[in-house]
Amino acid sequence: MNVLLKSVLPIFFGVTLTVLSVTASAFEVLPEVAPAPADNPTTPAKVELGKQLYFDQRLSVNGTVSCNSCHSVMANGTDNRPVSVGVFDKRGGRSAPTVWNAAFLSTQFWDGRAASLEDQAKGPILAGVEMGMPSEAAVVARLKKIPGYVTQFKAVFGGEDSLSYDNVARAIAAFERTLITPNSAVDRHLKGDKSALSAAAKRGMTLMEKVGCTSCHTGPNYSGPGNLPVGQGFFQRFPSFPSKYDKQYDLKADLGRHEVTQAAADKHMWRVPTLRNVALTAPYFHNGSVPTLDEAVRVMAKSQLNKELTNAEVSDIVAFLDGLNGEFPKITMPRLPETPNGTLLEE
Repeated sequence: MNVLLKSVLPIFFGVTLTVLSVTASAFEVLPEVAPAPADNPTTPAKVELGKQLYFDQRLSVNGTVSCNSCHSVMANGTDNRPVSVGVFDKRGGRSAPTVWNAAFLSTQFWDGRAASLEDQAKGPILAGVEMGMPSEAAVVARLKKIPGYVTQFKAVFGGEDSLSYDNVARAIAAFERTLITPNSAVDRHLKGDKSALSAAAKRGMTLMEKVGCTSCHTGPNYSGPGNLPVGQGFFQRFPSFPSKYDKQYDLKADLGRHEVTQAAADKHMWRVPTLRNVALTAPYFHNGSVPTLDEAVRVMAKSQLNKELTNAEVSDIVAFLDGLNGEFPKITMPRLPETPNGTLLEE
């Protein structure tokens, strides 16, 4: 990757580091297949099992919430809420990020606390404000009462202990690795179709580099370098510069990665989110406080780069971001295995 040393901003891990502004490779095409770890190869049967689990509300304590409830793959991979609604109408403190193209992130969750899709899949099922199951053992015990799942886990993973919590996560992660939105207008432009982007989007593309957005939003997923090892997140302090937006949108109430590491240098550090399909995933930022994309662009320019953009510049950047909306594969609702003659759920 060719890079040009451009500026110095205090964004990474609480210290001042030289920011690399990507020149020749600031904009990259999204791969159409996501890499899978050696210990969880992708197979059609595993993907189908993971899809069933992803949609199955019985993975929540009272049977009301599934993975898809907060990360709808029938739409943009979020729920378009500031914060999601969990079991018993509970609310978390952060906005649900999109699951589309999450396979290309080197670390998961806003604060990077999960190294992989497999690690991430284990969290919400047990989270009290999300799906609320009391333990891994309780999840496994419930699934073992569903004959169809017992049969499928054995066929996919083999062995007597095939229905395990680790394998639940492996199956869900395998399904999530198929959630890719390639061939956006920007991708087509990069592959040579110069008619794919409007004049405004092309101006916005130039502004993304000129203003400094590509100091962080680079790589094929526009969420940082695409070659980082799994678990090595690409983090940024947000906000980096004080502004009126701190109070207006309550940007500093949440300490971000600090709540995971307890390191002072990690206060207000966040994993850089993808810009793919960002036009579809409002509201914006970790707390879902900003309702529109044009306002989010203004906030980012001021909070991260200490720059005020004109309305025309904002409009052009939004036009470019619209060009990152990819092609969503058709998702059909899965048939879930039954529990004949009874229910697993109690009031």
